Amino acid sequence: MFVQISKEEYIKEISKKAWYQTNNIIWTIIFLYPIFSIVDFIYANNIWLQFLIVRIITILIIYGLYSFFQARKYNYRTLLHISFFLLSVTYAILCNVVNIQQQTTYYLIYATIILFFNLQVFWEPVNSIIQTLVALLLLAVFYNLFSEYTLDLVISNGGQMFFIIAFISCLIPNARYKVIAREVRSQILIEKSNEQLKEQNQNINEKNNIIDRQYEQLRKLDDQKNSFINIAGHDLKNLIGSIVMSNNMLKEEDYRLSADQKEYTNYIGESAEKMQYMLNKLMDVKEIESPEMKFNMEIFDINAEVSHVFRGLQETAQMKNIHLTDNILKLPLHVKLDKVFVGQVFQNLLSNAIKFSQTNNDIKVVTSLQRQKFVFEIIDEGIAIGQEELDMMFNKLKTLNDASGNIESRLGLGLSIAKLMTKELGGDLVYRSDDNGNYFRVEFYVIN
Repeated sequence: MFVQISKEEYIKEISKKAWYQTNNIIWTIIFLYPIFSIVDFIYANNIWLQFLIVRIITILIIYGLYSFFQARKYNYRTLLHISFFLLSVTYAILCNVVNIQQQTTYYLIYATIILFFNLQVFWEPVNSIIQTLVALLLLAVFYNLFSEYTLDLVISNGGQMFFIIAFISCLIPNARYKVIAREVRSQILIEKSNEQLKEQNQNINEKNNIIDRQYEQLRKLDDQKNSFINIAGHDLKNLIGSIVMSNNMLKEEDYRLSADQKEYTNYIGESAEKMQYMLNKLMDVKEIESPEMKFNMEIFDINAEVSHVFRGLQETAQMKNIHLTDNILKLPLHVKLDKVFVGQVFQNLLSNAIKFSQTNNDIKVVTSLQRQKFVFEIIDEGIAIGQEELDMMFNKLKTLNDASGNIESRLGLGLSIAKLMTKELGGDLVYRSDDNGNYFRVEFYVIN
């Protein structure tokens, strides 16, 4: 998280801090300055009343200027310089009109006022230097006008102490200004960081609420999916049972069947057994999604299984005038896998390739041995299905809308199951749809 402070923000906060310190100085002067008349009454009894009136007039002027500067939002530095000048005039006169014995007291009070300013004020140190020089100038002017004593006498009776305190106090604003400026910057950074954190926390809460709502929707969809598969599986079991029963009735009359008919009944029986096996596995939806799904692993020739699937779908391809090209290796390649599910993977991929291919198209089925892996490929150089649509079809239980009225309704369940089974059996399945057509590839490790 990176926080930036604009120049306008920094100046605004600096001004607020400066006005806070200015308020402290002005109100301290307003309340305490008239009380200094007690010192006049003690040490300069003959002039205390006149200077009490001067003090009251001075604080009234300072209060008026303070109200005016605040209302107009003028620079606080000017207000402080004017206020200090008015105080300096009073004390520069007092330091030069009182008796030499009381000058030390008044020089100390004058130095204390300068020290108070420099301890409280928040401005650049050059302003304090200017104030001190103004104080020295006023002392020099009124010394020439009112003082009856020599310069050496004045310096030895408080003047020297005033000069030392006044100039040393000018060092204070420099350090104070730097410290407070750092504090202001740190305060802005903390406030802005807190604002960003609050905003991020609010965004996180909003996103969490969205996630919760989406999770609830997904949970409902998952329940609907499970319900649908359970109902469909139950109905399919009944249908397969009817097929098995009808096929068994045909086998009982096998003496009346021709050789081709017997071959067909054997094929029907074999397919029905595979369907029953798969249904028993797929009925439990939790088992489908579990990484611990149990398979019936056996060693078999995978090329023979591909040939079996190929022959079973040749007639389907012929009905659509699609030409299937057999590039299946004739040599046996043995694998240790679940034969039924591996066959279903090939069945789903090839049947979908035929289903979505155009009439009079060519589809090649190729098997090979590459780096101790059995490779099964389907190459369709016709019109591409589309990579985005294939991605959707290979996602579990995703139904796709028809791309056009001429294209068949596309349900991604078969391809999703093929992808899932390939992964669970330790194989790899990749697919591609581009300008060159549609391509599917499955790999399994072979046994040495």
